[in-house]
Amino acid sequence: MKLAIIGTGHVGSSIAFIVALKGLCNHLVLAGRNITKEQGDALDLQHTLAFCERPMIVEASAIEDAKDCDIIVVTASIKTQGQVASRMELGAANVELFRQMIPILAQNNPHSIFIIITNPVDVLTYLATQLSGFPSSKIIGVGTLVDSARFRTLLSAQEKIHPDDLRAYILGEHGPNQFPVFSNAFAGSERIPDAPSNRRIFQEVNRAGLDVYELKGYTNYAIAAAACEVIKTIVYDDHRTMPLSTFFYEWEGIDNNCFSIPVVLGRAGIIRHLHPELNDQEKIALEKTAKLMKENIDSLLDNGSSDETVL
Repeated sequence: MKLAIIGTGHVGSSIAFIVALKGLCNHLVLAGRNITKEQGDALDLQHTLAFCERPMIVEASAIEDAKDCDIIVVTASIKTQGQVASRMELGAANVELFRQMIPILAQNNPHSIFIIITNPVDVLTYLATQLSGFPSSKIIGVGTLVDSARFRTLLSAQEKIHPDDLRAYILGEHGPNQFPVFSNAFAGSERIPDAPSNRRIFQEVNRAGLDVYELKGYTNYAIAAAACEVIKTIVYDDHRTMPLSTFFYEWEGIDNNCFSIPVVLGRAGIIRHLHPELNDQEKIALEKTAKLMKENIDSLLDNGSSDETVL
């Protein structure tokens, strides 16, 4: 299993560290525009291998030299100047970055599955699907997987139940227009209610990424762990259910869009879409996030009539 991480900033290097510790591949490539940084990370990781679960090749390369990989994890992003109030503020510059990178990566890795981390992740998952020419099952945005994990973690503290024993998804945009699916949220066979205390937890989750960013200038641990859960599921063909960002032609009455929906994931990528029965409030939230996501996609990619980016 050959895995390449494109971009080794805070997130990319954290993913590389977890991949090495857990032995999720036997050949790890760190690729980016600053080859010196990648070389330093590769050397540092090589020095950790005696403490890891399995030996592996760790090397650095330029982006165009990352070839014949089974999985490509894209974390590369523009450098931000000062505080960022919305993931969409990164959109225009990261769209141009993807236009440069994705065609080369797709050409050099025709059988790869792409995992998109870079923000705004939903727009860039859509764009990567367009630019690569790959089926949408092979282009996966981590999306609201990390938000759902945060949601379960905070709910678990309230319920005093391990987060792995909770089933509670957040769907839609990885951003302010996401929504919780309380109608299908359970702890064991007991429903997790759409109560004011749980709504407050959701609002805390909705703000969590920006809270971490404002405190330390970046986020890395939770998103890296979420990305590695996706990697592990693909590597071991686990057929796990996850909320992930994917382009779809139709889902629950929404056409030609890209945001997080519940899917089954395995070695082939996204195997199928799941269709939970949403209540009326959730259907309204779905329509809202779908409309705003389509406007964001059209605005950043010049695909439609919208001239304004919705933040």
